Amino acid sequence: MKKEDISRFVADAEKRGWSRRDFIRNAARLGLAAPVAVSLFGASALAATPRSGGRFRHGMSGASTTDTLDPALTTDFHMQQVNNIVGNALTEVTHDSQVIGELAESWESSPDAKVWRFKLRGGVEFHDGRPLKAKDVIASINHHRGETQSGAKSYLNPVTDLRADGNTVVFTLESGNADFPFILSDYHYRIMPATESGGVDWSSGNGTGPFVIREYEPGVRFVGARNPNYWKSGRGHFDEVELLGINDTTARTNALVSDEIDAMNRCDLKTAHLLARNKSLRVLETTGTQHYTAPMLVDTPPFDNNDIRLALKYAVNRQEVLDKVLFGHGLRGNDIPITPANTYFNTDLPQREYDPERAKHHLKKAGVDGRLKVKLSAADAAFSGAVDAAILWQQSAKACGIDIDVVREPSDGYWDNIWRVKPWCMCFWSGRVTEDLMFTVAYAAGGDWNDSRWKHKRFNELLVAARSELDTKKRREMYYEMQDLCHNEGGVPTLLYANYVFANNNRVETGPNIASNWPADGHKSAERWWFGA
Repeated sequence: MKKEDISRFVADAEKRGWSRRDFIRNAARLGLAAPVAVSLFGASALAATPRSGGRFRHGMSGASTTDTLDPALTTDFHMQQVNNIVGNALTEVTHDSQVIGELAESWESSPDAKVWRFKLRGGVEFHDGRPLKAKDVIASINHHRGETQSGAKSYLNPVTDLRADGNTVVFTLESGNADFPFILSDYHYRIMPATESGGVDWSSGNGTGPFVIREYEPGVRFVGARNPNYWKSGRGHFDEVELLGINDTTARTNALVSDEIDAMNRCDLKTAHLLARNKSLRVLETTGTQHYTAPMLVDTPPFDNNDIRLALKYAVNRQEVLDKVLFGHGLRGNDIPITPANTYFNTDLPQREYDPERAKHHLKKAGVDGRLKVKLSAADAAFSGAVDAAILWQQSAKACGIDIDVVREPSDGYWDNIWRVKPWCMCFWSGRVTEDLMFTVAYAAGGDWNDSRWKHKRFNELLVAARSELDTKKRREMYYEMQDLCHNEGGVPTLLYANYVFANNNRVETGPNIASNWPADGHKSAERWWFGA
C-alpha cells in the first residue's frame, strides 16, 4: 500500500469517526498488518478524541479488607486509585513529570521558597454541591499534621503556619523547599469538605473528583458514577468506574482474557509476552520510579550490624532476579531508592554485584561464628514475584555462608501485619517524582514510612540542606552523597528498578502519553482514559 493511499485511508477514517476496532478491521482488508494499523490509529486524530460512556472495570492488586476511605492511611494501588477517583489534590504531575495546578489555579513563593501561596480555582464543587473553600483545604491538610497516623505526615513537618487569605491558602515553612508544589500532589492529600469542628469527614468519601461513590466494600470493590458537575474540562469520560480487588495475578489475567474486566495492573511478567499475542488486548509498559526492596529493621538484631546488612546485599544475584522475576522489564537495583528516571540519580555509584567472598568478609567482620541464619518474610502482595525473588536470594546466599528461611506470609493484611513489623521482608515502592519526597518519607529519621528505622545524622543534615538549595550543582552533590550513604550504610537493599507493566482490552483508549510517576497513568486512569468503541 502506497504512502499516499495510507494517508487517504487515515483521513477517511477520521472523517467517518471510526472506532479502533473499525479502523483495524478495515485496515486489514487493505492488507495492512495489525501492528501497523494499531500504530497508525494511535497517531491519528481518532485516538486523541475522547468519547463518553460505558462502565470501566479495572482489576487491581493491593486491595485489603483493612482498607479505609481515610486518605491518611492509604498504602497500596487500590486505595491510591480510589483517592484520585473521588477527589483531587492541590497539584498534579503530568506525563512528563512536571507539576501543574489541580485545585490550585496558580501559586507563587517567596524568594527563599519558605512562604508559598496557592490560589484556589473558582467554581469547584464537592459531590454534595458545597463550593470548595480555603477552609476545606486547610482542614484536609491538617488531617495529616499533628497526632495522626498519616503516611504523608513527614512531608508537612516543616510547615509552621497554614492560613487562608481569601481564596488563597498560605503555607509557611521552617526552611525553604523548592519542591513544595510537588509535595501537594501526593495521593494522600485529597481535599475533603471541612466539618464545623474544623476536621474532615473522610468516611463519606465526599470529594471534588470525577466520580461519586456508589458502592464500596473494603478489599473487594468500589463503584463510582460520573460526577455531572466535574470541574475539569475533557476529563472523566466513563459513566461508571468499578475497581475490583483482585490480588492474585493469575486471577486478574484470567478476568481480563475472559472480558470480565477492561484493564489490569501488574501483569504476570512470565506470561506477558503471551498476553500480548491476544489481538483483543494490549500490554503497555512505562518506565518510572518503581523499585523493589527488602527493608531490614536496623534497630533489631542481627540487622543492627551494618556488616550483616552488607553481607546480605552482596549475597543476592540481582541479574538472576531481574532475568527470572522481571524478565527484563526493568534494571538491576543498586541499594538506593533513586532510579534512573529521577533527576539526580547517582551515575557515579558502582553497581553492587553478587560477591560471595565479599559477603563472607563482612560476616567475619560482624563476628559471625559459623553460618548466619535469618528469616525473610515474603508474599506476592509485596510485588508480583516477591516470593520467587526471596527464594532466589535464599539460593544465592548459601554460597555466602548465609541460610535464609523464606517465610511465606498471607497477602491479605500484608502492609499492616508484616511490613514495618517483621524484621526483614519484601516490599515495593512506586517511588517519588523528586529525590526529596522519596528520602523524606522513607529514609529520614522519623519518616512516616521509614521501613528500616534508619537514622543517620549526616544523611538527615544533607536532606534538610538539599531541600532548600536552589543551586543545581550543589544540590546534585548532596543527593549523590545521600545515595552513597544509603548504598553503603542503609538498611534497605534495592533489588530491582521495575517498569510498570499493565494490560487493557482494545476498547480502552489511553491517549498518546501515559504518566509514570505512579502506576495506572499516575493513578488517573479512571479520569484520563475512555472507551474508543
